Amino acid sequence: MKRTGIVTDSHSGIEKEEADRLGIYVLPMPFYIDGSCYYEGVTIGREEFFQKLEAGAQVQTSQPSPAEVMGVWDQALSEYEEILYMPISSGLSGSYGTARVLAEEEPYQGRVYPVDHGQVATPLHQMILDALEMIKKGYSAVKIREILEKARDRMMIFICVETLEYLKRGGRITPAAAALGTVLQIKPVLKLEVGKLDSYKKCHGFLKARRTAIEAMKQLIETKFQAAYQAGALRLFAASSADEEETEGWIAEIKRIFPGMEVMCDNLSLGVSCHTGPGALGIGCSVCPEFEDAEE
Repeated sequence: MKRTGIVTDSHSGIEKEEADRLGIYVLPMPFYIDGSCYYEGVTIGREEFFQKLEAGAQVQTSQPSPAEVMGVWDQALSEYEEILYMPISSGLSGSYGTARVLAEEEPYQGRVYPVDHGQVATPLHQMILDALEMIKKGYSAVKIREILEKARDRMMIFICVETLEYLKRGGRITPAAAALGTVLQIKPVLKLEVGKLDSYKKCHGFLKARRTAIEAMKQLIETKFQAAYQAGALRLFAASSADEEETEGWIAEIKRIFPGMEVMCDNLSLGVSCHTGPGALGIGCSVCPEFEDAEE
């Protein structure tokens, strides 16, 4: 039996083919569309999801049941002596809190280690790759969890939203504000930091929103993450709920502004996309968990 494995959920952006290649387990996240339960990548795909969303369907996110969580843990523990459970950030979902309670009970105590890492989307994807590298180095699950949780606040995502409609549906803005914003062509830039989604800036037009998000990331790298950038320990990300052509253009724009940096890109999970709507574009960064900043 192998020593340490990883279980995550579909908010990581890791699809089945990659999960099989990496040897990790991905729990599909449930959500409800007009009262019917669907599972991301299992009972509904991206195209059908966005068709329903744009047609006005009511979408509600949910967390997996304890039985579903324990089911995938049992599968992983048949292969590994211990596992790291890396669900969506505790700031965005109750999944971590539920997992922590379950992991204190037999037969999971001392074998399942939920991680409160503060990540979602591509930064979570990268953190899982980092955890796999630490597993190869022989680190225990306890040590890896300690390193990942210490690094939880060294990330940021800015998301440009094409329409206010889905923020209105989710109750994040009022119908009156959404209507006025639509008339004025207001395109918000959202900020996602350690699992908390907040408004960053309101822009006139989507092109301005894109420029604002990139400039915000540039300023962040020049200040908070300068040491990591100079040491080559900073990762740059893109994320998208837009079509392929728009996404490729967004990645090219990021690479032009940040020459020489690789840009890892994933589709935003359906659970995130139901809040941003189609057409959203994100730029993010995170610091390698093992990087030690002398100024910290």
